[in-house]
Amino acid sequence: MTAKSLMFMGTGSDVGKSLLVAGLCRACANRGLRVAPFKPQNMSNNAAVTADGGEIGRAQALQARAARRDPITAMNPVLLKPEHETGSQLILRGQRIGSYKARDYWSKRHELLPAVLAAHGELATDSDIVIVEGAGSASEVNLRHGDIANFGFARAADIPVVLIGDIQRGGIIAALVGTFAVIDPADAALIVATLVNKFQGDPQLFDNGKQFIADRTNVPCLGPVPFFADARKLPAEDVLALDQRHPSGQGAYRIAVPRLPRIANFDDLDPLRLEPGVSLEIIEPGRPIPHADLIVLPGSKATRGDLGALRLYGWDIDIIAHHRAGARVLGICGGFQMLGKSVFDPGGVEGPSGFSAGLGLLDVETVLGPTKELRLEHAISALTGEPLSGYHMHMGVTKGPDLARPFAHVAGAPEGAVNADGRAMGTYLHGLFAADAFRRAFLGPAATAASDLAYETTIEATLDALAAHLERHLDLDALLKLAR
Repeated sequence: MTAKSLMFMGTGSDVGKSLLVAGLCRACANRGLRVAPFKPQNMSNNAAVTADGGEIGRAQALQARAARRDPITAMNPVLLKPEHETGSQLILRGQRIGSYKARDYWSKRHELLPAVLAAHGELATDSDIVIVEGAGSASEVNLRHGDIANFGFARAADIPVVLIGDIQRGGIIAALVGTFAVIDPADAALIVATLVNKFQGDPQLFDNGKQFIADRTNVPCLGPVPFFADARKLPAEDVLALDQRHPSGQGAYRIAVPRLPRIANFDDLDPLRLEPGVSLEIIEPGRPIPHADLIVLPGSKATRGDLGALRLYGWDIDIIAHHRAGARVLGICGGFQMLGKSVFDPGGVEGPSGFSAGLGLLDVETVLGPTKELRLEHAISALTGEPLSGYHMHMGVTKGPDLARPFAHVAGAPEGAVNADGRAMGTYLHGLFAADAFRRAFLGPAATAASDLAYETTIEATLDALAAHLERHLDLDALLKLAR
């Protein structure tokens, strides 16, 4: 039996598509349905390792969790990971294919449609319903030819569409009605409803607006769905969320994170952000890194490029000065590579081939290569003895004397590095701070003395609250009947 499907597109980016799909996945799972999330094409440097040994967008991994299913590569068959302004790494069914300039990718993306349809078909044969998320804006008619992310996929798979608008942006009536006006009539014929999202205030004041939208589009207008404030507790899909999430916390223990141009997997920071004793601040370009107890250099999609940016902003001087003054510095993945003595990319896997000097706080050197390590890991902290779980997602081999002082042990083997004074540390393990006991031991009592944060429990409770929120403000029975 083939599952029914329903697709959610937006009038623009960041209208809440990912969150709504996650909430609907949990609501369906709570109703006893076997549900699967699906996003044909995603563009994000926030990614997750899957149960079948690949990588997908972080949002789809969260949606899989909401559906109470293991994340697999079929849930996001095409993932683009931006490496610079005009080019991205292409991930197909979880594996790196290569790097492409934007123009080259757009000219060939239609060739990926069979793989996208096959992935959706795999999920449909093992589900009661597949909830599909579009990408960006459904009204970008300049990108319609060869599209595989929005109506190109929906038309090929004959899937009904719900069009979402964000009322906080203003102009939602024009955005929803205007989408119908500019898209191909055959695309518009797939839209079975519109949905008003992120509402704040008295919903009855928008009754006339809903009726106007319904009259002009000839499909029902659903909602409004009130703004869900606890969304901040969930991992974010892409870097847009950083603009809305900092600074966070009022705790006395200060953590500073330089915002690198190609910052990746920044959901590593989420458990730190939720600690009540912590104040975590993302430092924007042009600002010096302030005094902090801990500086975290996060993952990067372009290590050498971000090293250059770090020096351009003067952050290299700040980081070295902070270390000399006694502050701790932790590098995760690309940040780990930056803390070493050098990064060499002989094959140009992340951009132009070449050599970059690192910050020199760790006595290690990294050579980048085309092979990407993608593994879920269980580890033991060499610093605290506490267990932690995470994943490896990196290209490059790191060698050097400081590896003799590992950050952790994975299956008994050393992982990461710590310098001689113990204040500069690097690891390839993403997701490490989700482990409560390790996080508390690593940060110490100054940051976590009064903390009772159970991070994984918080994520589960938030997904359940999101599902209840949608059950309360949407007629989910009617919504699910729109699927086919």
